[in-house]
Amino acid sequence: MAGAILPLAFAPLSAYPLALAAPALFFLLIDGQRPGLAARCGFAFGFGAFLFGTYWLYISVHHFGKAPLYIALPVMLSLIAVMAAWYSLLAWVCTRWLTGSASSRWLLSWPAAWVLGEWLRGWVASGFPWLSLGYSQVDSPLAGFAPLAGVYGVSWATVLVAGGIALIVRGSNKPRWLGLLAAITVWLGGGLLRTVSWTTAEGEPARVMLAQGNISQDRKWLPEQRQPTLDLYRKLTLENLDSDLIVWPEAAIPALVSEETGYLSEVWTQVQESGGVLVLGVLRLDSYDWEVRNSLLALGEEPSFYDKRHLVPFGEYFPVPDFVRNWLRLMSLPYSDIEPGTDDQEVLKAGRFRIAPTICYEDAFGAEQRIFLPQANLLVNVSNDAWFGDSVAPHQHLQIARMRALETGRFLIRSTNTGVSAVVDSRGRVVARSPQFQVATLKATVQPLTGATPFVSGGTLPLLGLLLLAIAAGTLPARFRAHKPR
Repeated sequence: MAGAILPLAFAPLSAYPLALAAPALFFLLIDGQRPGLAARCGFAFGFGAFLFGTYWLYISVHHFGKAPLYIALPVMLSLIAVMAAWYSLLAWVCTRWLTGSASSRWLLSWPAAWVLGEWLRGWVASGFPWLSLGYSQVDSPLAGFAPLAGVYGVSWATVLVAGGIALIVRGSNKPRWLGLLAAITVWLGGGLLRTVSWTTAEGEPARVMLAQGNISQDRKWLPEQRQPTLDLYRKLTLENLDSDLIVWPEAAIPALVSEETGYLSEVWTQVQESGGVLVLGVLRLDSYDWEVRNSLLALGEEPSFYDKRHLVPFGEYFPVPDFVRNWLRLMSLPYSDIEPGTDDQEVLKAGRFRIAPTICYEDAFGAEQRIFLPQANLLVNVSNDAWFGDSVAPHQHLQIARMRALETGRFLIRSTNTGVSAVVDSRGRVVARSPQFQVATLKATVQPLTGATPFVSGGTLPLLGLLLLAIAAGTLPARFRAHKPR
């Protein structure tokens, strides 16, 4: 039950105070338990959190991936169990190794261990950073820590406040006052940081238009849907030629880009003549190695590509032997791999815009976006959240994307197939958003920005060092007392 309340802190409900209550309950539940029992409590906490927070995996695998129930349900529960195992390990480590006074546990070692676990969960075995605590705080004062230390810095601030709450509930008189002081200091500190501007304007504001075609996932790749899709995106674009930047969503064209060069040339010419640039998601066949890549195409003075680097396992590639691929084909499941792009790609240039690009799932990995900064003056994400149906996932995904704007001090343009398309300012606030499951054009004004936040300059490494120091500071006094001669 303690874990199950955690997803309510995230979008769409966004009851962010619950992200303080859930870790506090976690600490109180495992405190004083034997490591084995604490590990079981941690697993139950994680299972409840991910069962209610990522149930939409079943929709992706069963409804749109066409996997039968007896495959989709075990796949979903297996991933949930793997994510829950991280909290089981955290609880075991906290009760086995990170012992000491209540103050040192709940204000130093345990919060730091929680965040270190989140960071590991975000990159081990490709990573799954969903439900990292920091994302729940994009509208709270604690979001002020994002430009300093990224989403994991916000997570740390969140768990520190939660640790202070746990200390108030269970601590003795002096530790209770210490917990209250720590919680208030972190909360007010984040609020003060939210008033700081880390970046400055570059050039004039720009008019942008996001095209949302609302093509359902079960029809997107049907042959008879191809021409209506092309006609729709042409129409939405030609009706908005007064825009400086037009963005279509991920894989907007249901074909390889080489198969529709005539169509793209026609649209590109009309956009150019009006003084704008077009950026769109495409699939392309690389002429160098003849592999298919999920790409972003910028049509400014010259065409340029960005190839998606962080692919979705079992969505865009299948790390399984050939005989399993053949079985997937017989079961009518997708099985063809998309190849990742290289890690040395440059900023995507489109007219006066220098874009830090991400495609779909990539916007959940803020550290990877840093390679384009501070050169980029704008963030652009294209996505297709149709895979999640009418669930909480598209709203969670937008919340994750908002954190990228906070971390970098840049405006974010996010164009999706079925919603939620949005424009987010440099403080993580939604300037404009589209309705879901409707054909829509979203128009807004954005400001290209220059400069570097501390997170852009230093990344996650300084935070990891501080986390390790906090763990050491919380455990060394207990070890010293344990070995002190009588």
